[in-house]
Amino acid sequence: MRVLGIETSCDETGVAVFDTEHGLVAEALYSQVDLHAVYGGVVPEIASRDHIRCLLPLIRQVLREAGTAVPDAIAYTAGPGLVGALMVGGGLANGLALAWKCPLIPIHHLEGHLLAPMLESESPAFPFLALLVSGGHTMLVSVRALGEYQILGSTLDDAVGEAFDKTAKLLGLGYPGGPALARLAQDGDENAYALPRPMVNRPGADFSFSGLKTAVMLVARKARENNELEHVKADIAASFQRAAVDTLIAKTLKVAKAERAERLVVAGGVGANKLLRKDLTAKFEGRVYYPRPALCTDNGAMIAIAGALRLASAGEAGAIQARARWSLDALEAPVAA
Repeated sequence: MRVLGIETSCDETGVAVFDTEHGLVAEALYSQVDLHAVYGGVVPEIASRDHIRCLLPLIRQVLREAGTAVPDAIAYTAGPGLVGALMVGGGLANGLALAWKCPLIPIHHLEGHLLAPMLESESPAFPFLALLVSGGHTMLVSVRALGEYQILGSTLDDAVGEAFDKTAKLLGLGYPGGPALARLAQDGDENAYALPRPMVNRPGADFSFSGLKTAVMLVARKARENNELEHVKADIAASFQRAAVDTLIAKTLKVAKAERAERLVVAGGVGANKLLRKDLTAKFEGRVYYPRPALCTDNGAMIAIAGALRLASAGEAGAIQARARWSLDALEAPVAA
């Protein structure tokens, strides 16, 4: 069975074909970063219009590369995300499913991220603990089986990826700032500034990054007032990255011990961070699974494999699903249609 996956939740248009016997056979991704960079963030209307422009050509390209005229099923991101962007992907997926008379599978965006490591040759078995870290989400999730998720902890304010981007903006690194900050941090001293590790000593599994962000802002402001910012940017970036990674790891290890987790999945855009990968792999006593860096950000491949795993509950084209908010633990395990 070949599943066409369509991802349009935000500012990346992702399309892929996943074969249940041969794995990922074709994929394509178009990023809108250059379109939104001049505004310093994602503009929903621009995102929706560019998905309209790019989606159908990318589908044609991917199907051609996969040697597939018509897929056996179509999976698309139904939420959470920008409603207009979701409607573009959902509308085209529904139209194609009607034309091709194939099943249609609406997918939760975060479930796609959780299942992305299963695209690798060494993939995790259920159950596992997942650290989901991105620009919009920071959470620890107990994954018992497909569709059986319990959110153990989440962020009370900024997501860690958002904190990376805002810190990068303070340092004048542009948009998106997270990857630029991580690169700059390689040239800095991570012990140059004593920044807080919020909530690591408090009970529970929730995160907070607003205090860390405020501390960085005060450090950067003082450096700017002293005309030193250009000279200490790398040190600030490295100190921030170390504090953020320490916070993620401390909470994750605490929850992993309480849950007696033997397998850990790290997913989402921040999951590509090299320092996080290196330290978490060294400190976690079990096995850590990551998707390849290219599949940490939003992509069609993760939606395609999620669709393939949910084929049993596929339905026919009908009302377009587009949910701006959609709790992960509201999902259910797939049942035969």
